[in-house]
Amino acid sequence: MSKEVSENVIEVKDVTKKFRLFYDKPTTLKERLVFWNKKKTETRNVLENINLNIKKGETVALIGTNGSGKSTLLKLMTKIIYPTTGKVITHGKLTSLLELGAGFHPDFTGRENIYFNASIFGLTKDEIEKRINDIIEFSELGEFIDSPVRTYSSGMYMRLAFSVAINVDAEILLIDEILAVGDQHFQDKCFNKLQELKDSDKTIVIVTHSLEQVKKLCTRAIWIYNGKVNMDSSPDTVINEYIKICG
Repeated sequence: MSKEVSENVIEVKDVTKKFRLFYDKPTTLKERLVFWNKKKTETRNVLENINLNIKKGETVALIGTNGSGKSTLLKLMTKIIYPTTGKVITHGKLTSLLELGAGFHPDFTGRENIYFNASIFGLTKDEIEKRINDIIEFSELGEFIDSPVRTYSSGMYMRLAFSVAINVDAEILLIDEILAVGDQHFQDKCFNKLQELKDSDKTIVIVTHSLEQVKKLCTRAIWIYNGKVNMDSSPDTVINEYIKICG
C-alpha cells in the first residue's frame, strides 16, 4: 500500500446510491380506474459515481443546495446506509452527529442516555464514569440532566448529543448541520471545540450551509451538485464558484 493511501481515513470508491420512491396507492374507485396502469414507484439516483479520499487531520466541508446528496454521502460514511454500487472504507474510530436525538431513548434521562450512547461508541462503563462530569459540564444541562430527554428542546438535544460525541475519543467526527440548532453561545462553544479537535489532528467532515463557518474551520470544501462532485478544492476557491452559480 502506498503512503498516500495509508494516510486516507475515508475512501469513497465509485459510489452510486439509488433510492426507490413509493407513491400513494389509489384508494377510490375513480383513482383505480384512472391510474391502474401507472407506476407506483420511481428509482432516483441521489449520488452517482462518487470518488474521493479524505486524509487524516483534514477538516472537510460538504456543501451544496438542498437535495444535492451531501447528507446522503455523510450517512454512507457512517454506514447508516450503504451504497447501491461501490464502497466506502473508513479507517479509525468514528462518531457522528447526524440527526438530533438519534440514538436517544425518550424515556431515559439525559444521564442515562449518556451511558447508553457512549457505550454504543465503544466506551466501557468505567471509561464513561471518568468522563461523565466533563460531558455534563460541557452540555450545560445542569438540573435537566436527570430529566427524561422527551422533555428536552431541540437545543438541549444538540447540547447532549454534541457533548457525548466529542468525549468518546473518536478519530473521525461526522457532523450534519447540527450546529445550526441552539443558542448562539452554545454554537460558538461547539465551534471552538471543533477548532480544538481540528488542531489535535482529528478528521472532521461537516455538512453545513454556513459558508462563513466553512471558511473559518475547514481546510477543504467539496461541492456536491446533482449527486456528483462538482468541485473539490480549498474553501475559498469552492465557495467563490458556488456563490457564482447558487448565490
